[in-house]
Amino acid sequence: MTAVPRPPAPQADPGTTAVTVTPTAPGPDAGGGSFAVSRVPGPETGTRPSAAADVPPGPLRRPGGRSPEPAPPTSRLLARAALLTACLSVGAALLGLVRDQSLARLFGAGRDTDAFLVAWTVPEFAATLLIEDGLAFALIPAFSAALARRARGAAGDPVRSLVAGTLPRLMLAFAAAGVLLALAAPWFVAVLAPGLPDPALAVDCTRLTASCVLSFGLAGYCSAALRAHRRFLAPAAIYIVHNVAIITAMYACGGRWGVRSAAFGVAAGGCLMVAIQLPSLVTELRRGRGGRTEPRPAAPAPPLDAPLLAAVLLFALCRQSQVLIERFLASGLPAGAISHLNYAQKVAQIPMTLSMMLSTVTFPVVARALADGDTERARGRVERDVAVAARLVLLGTAAVVALAPQLIGLLFQRGAFTAQDTAATAGVMRVYALGLLAQTLTGVLVRSYFSAGRATWYPVTAMAAGIAATWGIGACTAGSRGAVGIAAANAAGITLTAALLLASTGRRGVPLRAGAVLRGLGRPLWAAGGATVAGGLVAAVPSAAPAGLAAGAATVTVVFLLLGGAPGARALAPALRSVRSLPQRLAHVLTTR
Repeated sequence: MTAVPRPPAPQADPGTTAVTVTPTAPGPDAGGGSFAVSRVPGPETGTRPSAAADVPPGPLRRPGGRSPEPAPPTSRLLARAALLTACLSVGAALLGLVRDQSLARLFGAGRDTDAFLVAWTVPEFAATLLIEDGLAFALIPAFSAALARRARGAAGDPVRSLVAGTLPRLMLAFAAAGVLLALAAPWFVAVLAPGLPDPALAVDCTRLTASCVLSFGLAGYCSAALRAHRRFLAPAAIYIVHNVAIITAMYACGGRWGVRSAAFGVAAGGCLMVAIQLPSLVTELRRGRGGRTEPRPAAPAPPLDAPLLAAVLLFALCRQSQVLIERFLASGLPAGAISHLNYAQKVAQIPMTLSMMLSTVTFPVVARALADGDTERARGRVERDVAVAARLVLLGTAAVVALAPQLIGLLFQRGAFTAQDTAATAGVMRVYALGLLAQTLTGVLVRSYFSAGRATWYPVTAMAAGIAATWGIGACTAGSRGAVGIAAANAAGITLTAALLLASTGRRGVPLRAGAVLRGLGRPLWAAGGATVAGGLVAAVPSAAPAGLAAGAATVTVVFLLLGGAPGARALAPALRSVRSLPQRLAHVLTTR
């Protein structure tokens, strides 16, 4: 990929060549903690620091006396941001399990839950299209470019101009799409799940969840803007409040409304996702105004690149359509098949979600590096993300495959969820887990294609090829293998997509060294295989599921580490330093309040 020419760096003030980034106690308006940028006296060298963890010199204060622009993030800052995001994501994942446990306990795994899960397709699609993989791929590079123009002293405030030029139009589009979906709910249910026993219940739930198109769209816009400003606390907390709303609604209203209470909780939770981010976003926009008003009129913000927006939304739509294929094929199977697929997928994808935290944090960094013309820094960052994410997800995959019966039994087997449901769900989950590495690689690699803020249709083509494979294999295996065959089709399709994305990164995205990436996966794959076998054998010895789960999990972890599946010490050093400094930072916060 051709590098964007880098503008000449301004000369540093005499005697102030080094820059430090130090944490400050988060104030009530901070999005995710703040970092003070200061100059430190030192000898002038006139050269850029060579270590990746150093902060390169550059302008700290924008023209016109406005507030300083944040320095490029250090590895330590990124590790701390990833740790914060991971902790909140773990909390959200645990609440997601509580949500699914509550759904299974209150409504079982039958026609009611099948009807709700058809409606659950709406928030699933909205989260992918508007919060995570879709809108974020277009908005984060746009906000990163606006921040880069602001740092170079552009007239007015490019960030505020971008918000004014894009948010009203997107809000109108989100609202119109939500209304259309509510009106077309009967047709939506009939197409998605033609064999559903109770379509009327699914229509009611779909009309309630249709409000997510607007609320998730606004939440995704806020998340993209805050992440580009390196504020990760509020965006990482949105799924916590969403799950709390669903759980509360099910227990408060489930007796009167049945499974419709879960759909109402989805709608209420979407509003909360917007509410917890707005204060941080408003604070950032006000902070960007700085001291005095810019004397020159602000240039109009360039509109979002329509081809880019279409490409990222089509990619996200294709990726999420795997769920549509699963539910379409499973709707013709015996009652409960959709529920078994859903519970298995939710548990199996937890390792993938956690392994993606680092790339979620570093995506704005890659986009900003490309906006500044630093292709080499972007490539190094993406390659490190691939290495760390692959190892984390392979450890999780080993645990999921080895401990599937114990996990599902401990999490769900109570109330209306029977031992037969546990056995069926565990079998499906083991097959799902075979595609977790490919799911993670797809999530990391596709960011390298869209981080430059330019339209590229290759990811859509690669994802379409994977979807075609999922459909073809699923149609052939669903009749004979049931839900297990559908899960196998999912794993095969996403593996094809990941292979295609990795094969063409050098020509269409950040120029990764594909051979080095593949060679780096050899030892972790071997370690995951050994850990799976050892963990499964140990977990089957105790008769009690909790004891087997604990023994198996410990065995999987130890064997994986002994066989060399862990990242190297250099990759883990920033995160370990961040963990060791947690007590000191906590003491600092307590003593300054």
